[in-house]
Amino acid sequence: MGKRDELVAQYADDLKSKCGIDPDMDLLTKVTIGCGPAIYDADAATVASSQDSELETVRKNFLIKKLGLADGPELMDGINSVVDIYGKSERNKYRAVVYYMLTKHFGKESVYG
Repeated sequence: MGKRDELVAQYADDLKSKCGIDPDMDLLTKVTIGCGPAIYDADAATVASSQDSELETVRKNFLIKKLGLADGPELMDGINSVVDIYGKSERNKYRAVVYYMLTKHFGKESVYG
């Protein structure tokens, strides 16, 4: 099993154990691949949800650019909802897990079709 496969398995475990979500493994793998080399960098692999600048980056670079959503207050509401599900006190919020949940939250699975 390669490094990426190990990470996908780790992300699936996070979704199940911390978020109570049974993941669509095909979509999770595609979202993980979409994160690119960031998943291999300890700092870039996680989302610092307590930093407004980090949440702004997720909003701009993922929700607007990648998923093609129109800007509006519902984007930050979606991010906050996902952070609440993951758990505010959870120190390591993996980027691929957050992006997966946002993709499902906004019903944009077709982007990874």
